[in-house]
Parts: sequence; structure tokens; C-alpha cells
Amino acid sequence: MGILTLTEDRPTPKSVYNWRVYALAGIASCGSNMIGYTSAFIGTTITLASFMKEFGLDEMSTPQRNLISENIVSLFIAGAFFGALGTYALGHFIGRKWSLAVAATVFFLGSGLQLGANSARGLGILYAGRVLSGLGTGIASNIIPIYLSELAPPAIRGRLVGLYELGWQIGGMLGFWINYGVEQHMPQTHEQWIIPFAIQLVPSGLLFLGALWIKESPRWLFLKDRRRQAMENLCWIRQLAADDMYITEEVAAIDQALEYQKSSIGIGFWKPFQALATNKSVMYRLMLGCMLFFWQNGSGINAINYYSPTIFKSIGVDSNTVNLMTGIFGVIKAVMTFLWLLFLVDQFGRRNLLLVGAVTGSLCMWVIGAYICAVKPEDNPSTSLNGGGIAAIFFFYLWTAVYTPTWNGTPWVINSEFFDPNFRSLAQAATTASNWLFNFLVSRFTEQMFATMHYGVYFFFAALSFLAFFFAFFLIPETSGIPLEKVDRLFDCKPVWRANGILKAALAEEEEQFRYEVKETSYHEENTGSIAAS
Repeated sequence: MGILTLTEDRPTPKSVYNWRVYALAGIASCGSNMIGYTSAFIGTTITLASFMKEFGLDEMSTPQRNLISENIVSLFIAGAFFGALGTYALGHFIGRKWSLAVAATVFFLGSGLQLGANSARGLGILYAGRVLSGLGTGIASNIIPIYLSELAPPAIRGRLVGLYELGWQIGGMLGFWINYGVEQHMPQTHEQWIIPFAIQLVPSGLLFLGALWIKESPRWLFLKDRRRQAMENLCWIRQLAADDMYITEEVAAIDQALEYQKSSIGIGFWKPFQALATNKSVMYRLMLGCMLFFWQNGSGINAINYYSPTIFKSIGVDSNTVNLMTGIFGVIKAVMTFLWLLFLVDQFGRRNLLLVGAVTGSLCMWVIGAYICAVKPEDNPSTSLNGGGIAAIFFFYLWTAVYTPTWNGTPWVINSEFFDPNFRSLAQAATTASNWLFNFLVSRFTEQMFATMHYGVYFFFAALSFLAFFFAFFLIPETSGIPLEKVDRLFDCKPVWRANGILKAALAEEEEQFRYEVKETSYHEENTGSIAAS
């Protein structure tokens, strides 16, 4: 597979890095296409003159218009919050495969409902559709990283889970450019603003069809004691026979992890809830996972995603080129996510990415805020940007190029790796819900913050990014290359910044001992059989 193949710590057959594992990941990532698109298109669509005229926003005061914009955005996120919370039950009882089908169905219905909104019916049906689409989004945003992490070989786990982020950014880029296209090439009619809403149906439809074909997670099947189907799926995904040493080792690791769970957390729907109250290690990791999303949202990314026209106008970009600048923003994010996926997330490491992104992102935000503080472009509008404005735009795009391969997708990868199989669904539900909660707060108050704080908003985001560096340095261990069943032990290794190397050295010794014992057992069985035959 060339660039798509990595070398693992243990001998790994080349067939493990096959088209099937990438196809399953690609299909599941259709769900992130729908999340990315619906998150990106809405901020610009509701500023189209045709949309504002249809619902009377052009005749409202600025505070009234801002309130409606915030409602449209934040109701979707509120739905995602509750969808993420409810996903634990879905993932536990019906598995990853059918949870994705449910997510696609709910999102599709919500998107269809939004198409019924017009001047006669008002915004109520649009609000309802946004909530329903949010529920589907919450389910998908929880299940997809879990599914991808459970089917991935350790050496490319970051890359496969990273497909979730790549799908998100591709969907977002399409959302930005479709808005630019309809604004530039369509008359200001009902059809102009309804087309971006209608396109939401496409990725959700593809996800539903794909969910009918994909294989259920072998790890979930082992958890449910459906061993025959689990072995069939695992062998199909890895393209290996059931007696291959690689399969033997992987199944042994899964069984060992399940035995440990039975003796510590327990197997069952309610056991993880009990562990939250009694297991300090689980609570600690849950706190870290939620805080990762706090710092991610504290960088300002979702404020920019949802209100990009407001952001660019604050820098001094005139209204005629705002959508073009937003489209370029989407392209940079998609390109940098692709580079992150291929070259950074597994090779450079999750922890290092967080550290670099926090420092560089903070510096860029300080520069942008300082420019706005000094020049006050909103108070001194101009048809063209001066040198300082061009520099501010440069630092904004530099921030985008640095933030995207660091804090944008990396927290999703880390959270998909932090927890053992029996606790993973509940923990992922909690951390994903926390992301949508922080997302909701940002989306609900961004326009109000810009109206009152002006350049201070950028200083606010810069300060939070700076603090995120210390959080990542002292508390987040490197998870790359560690089998999911061994991540528990990562948190027993100190100091945090050396934990990955310490655990990998211990695992290498254990792997060598395991292979020796398997060979010895096979040798004795062969000799015993020969003696008995003679």
C-alpha cells in the first residue's frame, strides 16, 4: 500500500493493511461528511439575502437578527448534545453498524423537515428539523470514532479515525463553496437558499446505504459473546485465516481485556455507570477527554465555523468577498486535514500535535486581535484591505493551517483510544456530549461576544490556547501505537511525557514471551502426537 502502510512494533502481515479496512472507514466517514456539511453551510446560508427576505430578517434590528441566527445554529447543537448522550444505549444493545443506520435515518428525516420551511409556515418547522438533524449528528459523532478505532490495526488507528475528521472537513468545504456558488450564480429566490439545505440529504442517504453493507465491529461482537461472527468479521477485515498468528494474538488480547473488565468494571449495561462512581482511573480519563473538547472549543474554531461572515467582517473584509474568503478557509482545512491524516497523526504523534498547535494558534490569535485593536476596521470601513489587514488575513489562514492538523481532529482520535471496550461506548457518549455542550455555548454567545468584546474575543481565544499547552504537556500521554486493550496501562506509566515509550518497551518484552510460549506449546503438542502415533 506504500504511503498507506506503517511498520508496527510486532510482525504484521501486509494483508492487514488492505482495501477492506479503508473501505469500511470510508463508508463510516460519510457520517462525518453530513456533520461537516451541516455545520458549515448554515452560517452563510442564513445570511443570504433570499433567506433573510423569505423570513423577514431583513426588516429586523441587528439584535433580533442575531438572536434568530443563534437559535438556528444552537438548536441543532442542542439536538446533537442529547443525541450523543443517548447513543450509549444504542451502541450497547444494537451495535455500531445499526447505530450508524439509525443516525443516518434520523438526520435524513430532520433534513427533509427543514425543506418544508417557507414564509407562510415560518421558522418553526426549520427549528424542529434542525433539532432532529442534531440528534442524528450526535449519534454519528459518537459512534463513528468508536467503530473506526475498533476495526483499525494499531499502527494506522490514528489514520483511520482521522478519516472521520477528513470527512468532516470535506463536508465543511463543500458547504462553504456551495453557498458561494448559489450566491454568485442564482437569483435571490426561494430556490437559492433551499438548495444548500437540500444537499444535506445526500451524505445521510449514502451513510444509510453504506451501513447496510459494512461489517459489525468484531470487538463489540466479542463483548456480546458472539464469538463465531466476531471471528468471521475479524478474519474478513484482516484478510487472514483464523489460525494465523496475528489473529491469535489479537483475539488473545481482546479476551484478556474482557477478562480484566469482568473482574474490575464488569460486563453489562449498568456496570460502566457504577464504575464512574468507584473507579478513579476511569473518572480521571473521562475528565481528560471532556477537557480536550473544552480546550478545542476554546480555540475559537466553532465560532469561526458557524459565524465565518461575522469573523471576516471583524477583520475588515467587505461583504462582497466574505463568502469567497470563507470558501478559502474551508479549502485550507480540508487540505491540512488530508496531510494530517497521511503524515502527522501516527508519525508525529497525538501529543506533539496538541503542543505545537496550542502555542502557534495562540500566537496567531494575539496578532489578529492586536491588529483589530489598533486599526478598528469595523469603525473605519474600506473597500480594500490595507497592509495590516492583509497581514491579519495571513495570520488567520496560518492559524487555520496550524489548528486543523493539531486540535481539530486529534482530540477525537485520542478520545476513541482512551477507554477499554466495555466502558468505551458510555465514555465516548459523555465526551462527545461535552463537545456539543461546549459547542452550544460558543454558538449561542459568539455574536453577542463580538458585539460587546470586539477584538477582545481574539485575545480570549489566544489565552485559552496558551493554557491548553500546559494541559496537554502535563496530563495527556501519547496513545499512538498502543493496542486498545493495553491503553489502561498507559496511565500507570510516569512521567506522562515518557509513558508511551515505557509501555511500548514492556509490551515488546511480553510479545516476545507470548510468541515463545505459543511455539513451545505447538512443539510439545507435535511431539506428543508423534509419540502417541508410534
